[in-house]
Amino acid sequence: MAQKIVVLGGGESGVGAALLAQAKGFEVFLSDKSELGEKYRQQLVDNKIEFEEKQHTESRIFEADEVIKSPGIPDQVPLIKALREKGIPVIGEIEFAARYTKAKLIAITGSNGKTTTTLLTYHLLKTAGLNVGLAGNIGDSFAKQVIADAYDYYVLEISSFMLDSMFDFKADIALLTNITPDHLDRYGYNFQNYIDSKFRILQNMDAAGTFIYWQESEAIHQELSKRTIVPQTLPISTEVVLEKGGSIRNQKIQAQTPNGSFEISLDELPIAGTHNALNATSAILAALSVGVSPEKLKEGLLSFKNAPHRLEPVGEINGIRFVNDSKATNVDSVFFALGSYTDPLILIIGGVDKGNDYTQIEKLVEEKVRVMICLGTDNEKLKSFFAGKVPLILETQDVAQAVQWGFEYGISGNIVLLSPACASFDLFKNYEDRGNQFRTQVQELILREQPKEI
Repeated sequence: MAQKIVVLGGGESGVGAALLAQAKGFEVFLSDKSELGEKYRQQLVDNKIEFEEKQHTESRIFEADEVIKSPGIPDQVPLIKALREKGIPVIGEIEFAARYTKAKLIAITGSNGKTTTTLLTYHLLKTAGLNVGLAGNIGDSFAKQVIADAYDYYVLEISSFMLDSMFDFKADIALLTNITPDHLDRYGYNFQNYIDSKFRILQNMDAAGTFIYWQESEAIHQELSKRTIVPQTLPISTEVVLEKGGSIRNQKIQAQTPNGSFEISLDELPIAGTHNALNATSAILAALSVGVSPEKLKEGLLSFKNAPHRLEPVGEINGIRFVNDSKATNVDSVFFALGSYTDPLILIIGGVDKGNDYTQIEKLVEEKVRVMICLGTDNEKLKSFFAGKVPLILETQDVAQAVQWGFEYGISGNIVLLSPACASFDLFKNYEDRGNQFRTQVQELILREQPKEI
């Protein structure tokens, strides 16, 4: 009799896990407390996978031999606690899919820079001719891709929420971009809990593996001092030149691995800012570690285009530039965004605060921000913290108004920067929706304000 797999959550991750479980001969049932998206409902119907939506039938769920849960479902919810009390294993899609692939796994996590680093690493391997897939927190479901298991490598963007449900997963190359306070509402407002989650990327790695990390990240540095690291390490430094690993000094990146070395000037990179130099160095070290040649590396770097919502220029009018950094959902991201510009800024900030400490950006805001526009339903914390530190603070719940104010208060040479430091769920569906609405409003502003032909 086939073992029973129950999948909780019917998004990309959950439906992919259900399809893989079915392909491997399990009896599968998917349950989602919300309404399923039409695309995912149709995939389940087409593949004759049993499912329910808008409810969880606990009696059916408790029949499972194993449960695969969406990363969006916290461990603390009563259903997950009850499953574990009954001794029913609860894992994530990445954990489940990794059982069924022989490919080399490059796993990338960190508080900031995950997506850019993942996309760039994938791009460097793909343009070099390697047979590589892209999955995790981006792209098509890892589990769905593993059904065919047609790749030699997978580049996986891994969130802390995913890591919490990964136990036997083993990365061949692990990249840890940085660790700064984020999602503390999910980790009992205890930063160490979040650090522990991020370091799960190293679990089960052996001496044949490679660990790439930024050594000046204070949290990483402190945690490494407590641990014995088994895989070989390739640290990255912005302060000293390293004999092994990556160095960002004198406006250039130097990378040295057992498989080869590479050097490139920062002004040749297609992505700007210190944080993106760190992201690029991580990706370069990963690519060198799997044998990509310096020539192919250079080719890949020069042809890379970053994902939207990450310091994305979206328009210019009267010398005022508008930049969409909606993916900056924590303070550390905003710190790097502010540090990427020397021109005066009009900063659009705000949303759902996740336990933010704004002292990290206090000095940069005082130095660079002419006008702060708070875009959120509750702006009191921002207004209180930055009162007297910014010449003008405005607030609105309307992205169109925020863009209009950026134009009205801006002068030639200013940058209107949407870099919220907060989650988006008070006014928007997600950070993409927030960034898309910002971009749309900027484009409409340009159409309104550009000179009319007579």
